[in-house]
Amino acid sequence: MKRTHNCGELTKKNLGQKVILQGWVKKTRKLGGLNFIDLRDRYGVTQLIIEDANLLNLSLLKPEFVIEVSGEVIQRKNSNPEMFTGEIEVKVSKIEIINSAELTPFEIKDNLESNEDTKMTFRYLDLRREELQKNFILRSKVNKIIRDYYCENDFIEVETPIFGKSTPEGARDFLVPSRTNHHKFYALPQSPQLYKQLLMIAGFDRYFQIAKCFRDEDLRIDRQPEFTQLDMEMSFATPEDIQNNIEGLLTKIIWETKKIKLKTPLPRITYAEAISKYGIDKPDLRFDLQIHDCNNIFSKTEINLFQNINSDSVRGIKVDHLIGKKEMEYLSETANQNKLPNLPFLKFNNGEWSGSLAKNLSDNEKKNLIEIFKIKSDCTLLIAKGEYNLVSQALGAIRNHVAKIYELFDKNEINLLWVIDFPLFEFSEEENRFVAAHHPFTQPKEESISDFDVNKKEALAAAYDIVMNGFEIGGGSQRITNEEIQKRMFKAVEMTPESVEKNFGWFINAYKFGAPYHSGCALGIDRILMILAQTNSIRDVIAFPKNSNGIDPMTNAPDVVSPNQLDELKLKLSK
Repeated sequence: MKRTHNCGELTKKNLGQKVILQGWVKKTRKLGGLNFIDLRDRYGVTQLIIEDANLLNLSLLKPEFVIEVSGEVIQRKNSNPEMFTGEIEVKVSKIEIINSAELTPFEIKDNLESNEDTKMTFRYLDLRREELQKNFILRSKVNKIIRDYYCENDFIEVETPIFGKSTPEGARDFLVPSRTNHHKFYALPQSPQLYKQLLMIAGFDRYFQIAKCFRDEDLRIDRQPEFTQLDMEMSFATPEDIQNNIEGLLTKIIWETKKIKLKTPLPRITYAEAISKYGIDKPDLRFDLQIHDCNNIFSKTEINLFQNINSDSVRGIKVDHLIGKKEMEYLSETANQNKLPNLPFLKFNNGEWSGSLAKNLSDNEKKNLIEIFKIKSDCTLLIAKGEYNLVSQALGAIRNHVAKIYELFDKNEINLLWVIDFPLFEFSEEENRFVAAHHPFTQPKEESISDFDVNKKEALAAAYDIVMNGFEIGGGSQRITNEEIQKRMFKAVEMTPESVEKNFGWFINAYKFGAPYHSGCALGIDRILMILAQTNSIRDVIAFPKNSNGIDPMTNAPDVVSPNQLDELKLKLSK
């Protein structure tokens, strides 16, 4: 290459050397008779000093111009310890403009406060910022760690199809019409689930893939319509084998990127315990704030709200702060967003009780609250009544928001755990039936084998999720390989034999030719990177993401297509 060095590598070791640098102008400044330029590329910034005013009319040089300079590395008079190149500068003998640049719609700098859609419209400019480039250097490093780890452990990397068949029992598919097969559609894969199981039947034994996946669902900070996951599967493997394998990978990733040593084996808690203590199945255990049952405390209460509890649950959490009015309004809004109409509270301040529930609180109830919540100093109790799962979910969300308000966790901590013993089914109000909580190829736990298709509400799955800092970053299960159990499973989710044959016949047929028992897991690479990079949105670790409406403001995708394209596909748009 013509350049001899990049803009982030020159040090005192290079003093006296003649160098050629190329990059973008970060800024220019004049100091007396001297002119200075900060030259930037993805490796860093180097300060240039220009003593010869005849080299170039520097008033022509603007930020983001691309230039080439030749010069000598000299010692910098006023060193900058915050820069790797801060002890040197390049005395320029020749300067050439490679390309000029118009005024950018926002300044290229870190901690940029600018309209999100503006930044996404000019994403290629946003990606010039150092904090974003660091995210993608991290992403590249993590991908390499993954590939090295699995190749060292005798896994085979196999790419599975992007164009597949649309099947039920999952999220909404993205559909692609076929031009050569009129009125038929491909579906983009929500995951390579069925293909990787076929690879086990094919005898590949150990498979992995860094796979693109697609789901047409509502977006949020940790969700995009297209995402990347590590997909892996092992033959003759139990859930414990998979969990050990994933722990080994995450230990390696976190050590090599954060220099944090994980303690393994990771904690394992059941789904029921997670809901009971933390309200959600992806608890953040960097802080405590456990939920407590209060039914017994208020069984004979004078508080109108808690009378006639019947099948409802009264549950609460203790916050070791006297929550202010503004914060309480914020938490009440969180409760409403989680279908909890109100958020009653009690404050314990200098031995006195106050709050919306305090008026009719009996002495015995006060005593029991102090005992149950282990109250020793000023605090606020947030207590709610309603259906168990609804109250738990709402308090789980409130718990997370309380932790953010009062900064109850160390942002640099990495906390991981497995959640196990998930329900095999969940009830769909929309469809008025039980559906597979994971997918219909998930093996029931041994203790549920005999009656999982009858006792659906209590049936447990041999499924497991891994949680990092309150985000579900992956999950997997033992797969069904027994034909009789698979038939019972399909019947349990009310799939007719005709529907099974139409959607999964090609897959089920493979099991007739000898299949090993197998288990697997998928990790959300984007979510892991979001946490490691300590960013607030998954969009910051995806090069060209979509906004909250699923739109790419840069290309304006999705967009209309021409009538000719629709005619070729034999499609007509409805009004």
